[in-house]
Amino acid sequence: MPGGFYYMGAKRLNWRKWNNILHRDIGYLTVGLTVIFAVSGIAVNHVEDWNPNYHIEKRKIAIDPVYQGDDQAIIAEVLRYLAIEEQPQGYFKADPQTLQIFLKNKKIEINPTTGQGEIEEIRERFILHDFNYLHLNHAKKAWTYFSDLYAIALFFLAISGMFVLKGRKGLSGRGKWLVGIGVVIPVLFLVYYKYW
Repeated sequence: MPGGFYYMGAKRLNWRKWNNILHRDIGYLTVGLTVIFAVSGIAVNHVEDWNPNYHIEKRKIAIDPVYQGDDQAIIAEVLRYLAIEEQPQGYFKADPQTLQIFLKNKKIEINPTTGQGEIEEIRERFILHDFNYLHLNHAKKAWTYFSDLYAIALFFLAISGMFVLKGRKGLSGRGKWLVGIGVVIPVLFLVYYKYW
């Protein structure tokens, strides 16, 4: 009868109705995470071409030469010339002519006797750094289990999505061909790159 199946006077569960309801609602719940993981995934896919977490800017500097004093005195003088009040976190002498000064988000490399050098400044990429932080599970702890739930939700959406529509637009029609293509493509790439 319309609206469901009846057996011994009791209405049987309309599984397709509940499949569609759960597919819809879980889909809504996962929109935010899907955007985060999708954007981050594209970013980290191209890690060989750029740094997806940090923007690194380098610029040349020139100050008056610093001739006298020990390393600490030279560092203090360099920072004074550059109007940097931040305390250095460390330093390193790459060679007798090159001094590297490490700050929280900067590295200064300078030749004190000539005053010529370079500042390398590192800044977190807006939003993208946070997306990658979550996607790569740097948070650990409870986020690990929440991410596992998200993965399970994606698995459910993939399976339930095949049964949303019936007929020639569903799995028994063109759906089976689209599902087949979606399975074959990664298999072909795997065979080509790993086993060819």
